[in-house]
Amino acid sequence: IPTFTAFITLGVGSVNEQEDNRGIAHLLEHMRFKGTETIGTKNYAEEEKLLRKIDECVAQIEECKQSEACKDEVLADLDARLKKLQSEHSDLVVKDEAAQIYARHGGVGFNAYTSKDLTTYLVSLPANKLELWMSMEADRMKNTVLREFYTEKEVILEERSRSYETRPRGMMYEALLATAFRVHPYRHPIIGWNSDIRALTKEQTRKFMYDYYMPQNAVIALVGDIDPKEALQLVEQYFGDIPPGKEVPEVRAQEPPQRGERRAEVVFDANQRLLVGYHKPTFPARDDYAFDLLSTILGQGPSSRLHRALVLDQGLASSVSVYTAPGARYPNLFVIGAIPRHPHTSVEVEREIYAQLDQIKREGVRSEELAQARKRLRADRIRHLKSNRGLASMLTHFEVVTGSWEYLLKYDEVLRSITAEEVKEAAQKWLTRDNRTVITLKPSHEQTNDSRQAGGVDAQ
Repeated sequence: IPTFTAFITLGVGSVNEQEDNRGIAHLLEHMRFKGTETIGTKNYAEEEKLLRKIDECVAQIEECKQSEACKDEVLADLDARLKKLQSEHSDLVVKDEAAQIYARHGGVGFNAYTSKDLTTYLVSLPANKLELWMSMEADRMKNTVLREFYTEKEVILEERSRSYETRPRGMMYEALLATAFRVHPYRHPIIGWNSDIRALTKEQTRKFMYDYYMPQNAVIALVGDIDPKEALQLVEQYFGDIPPGKEVPEVRAQEPPQRGERRAEVVFDANQRLLVGYHKPTFPARDDYAFDLLSTILGQGPSSRLHRALVLDQGLASSVSVYTAPGARYPNLFVIGAIPRHPHTSVEVEREIYAQLDQIKREGVRSEELAQARKRLRADRIRHLKSNRGLASMLTHFEVVTGSWEYLLKYDEVLRSITAEEVKEAAQKWLTRDNRTVITLKPSHEQTNDSRQAGGVDAQ
């Protein structure tokens, strides 16, 4: 097919943020779609003057808010002036021009995403538009303009409210990370907390971008109908003169061992839910591979142990899920989530989950389960290889997270070497009461009970 998919993945995610700039990676994901000095503007020379005036007005508003002598009418006048300047500025902005250019040239899937570990920008284009992509993305790396900065922060605050503060799943997930991690930055949400988003400044955002969103921390994957030699020449032509930027600092914080079960409760007007997380190691530890197998055996598909026990056989839950969170570059969590089926409760579901885990810790897993899990994991990876996007995603992800895309080549070999005994030992070592964090959602209309009502549900 005469198309290609292009990924630029930067080894910068929310895990690389500090206390004074949480949420900055996600904010930059938004801002880098706003265009450059030539894209997204009708007249950059005039726009630049207005942007400076907007910055000055915002600074005056912040200074006024911090001053006890600031009068309400002064603040109101400044707010009115800011709105007027922003209205004038909007007349010079061409909304989503980069997306329009790609669309006119046959581009699809123009998007981006930010995770704990990385940030990725992607698009698929006809094969003869490779140079267009090079030109557009090099321009974005060199000349991004942080236009509509202050209004975009309001958009992100609304996104946070919509996706995290009014949805039970989002609230429980944030509670899980904030409870399970006390030191490591995995504890903070990618989008940031409200106070973080409001506090981010344009200057620190610009500095973060030109320090780290640069060639030294970028991986490009081009997958599809391309000529490698031509592609390399174009990369050198368009990206070769861009300053390398600074190396992203390694995260030095290490989460100390958990010494006792942690529990938290989220009260919200929704049906009961349950999240159980266990600390575990990440790549290259063999236990990380053992947990890939264990996750498949416990929670992937209708024949998995937890689905069969909780949903099919006993009808305790309407759904159950098993996954690893929140990232992969540093030690993470093995998470089991479930939604009880009325009239059953989170207490009953939690008890049965521990019974199933105890069985594996006592008896291990069967050889046929292990073989089926290996086959399923291999099939999942092969399915990703069937599309340009799937392969580009895997190549850039593993290059950034593990240090080499060749992890892809070695994964199946290591997985085949993991024995049933290793899976059992990993379960015994990590799936313990003292190593787990439990988050329950209680409907707000219920009477307040002891938040540790499931404390009697025990498993060693």
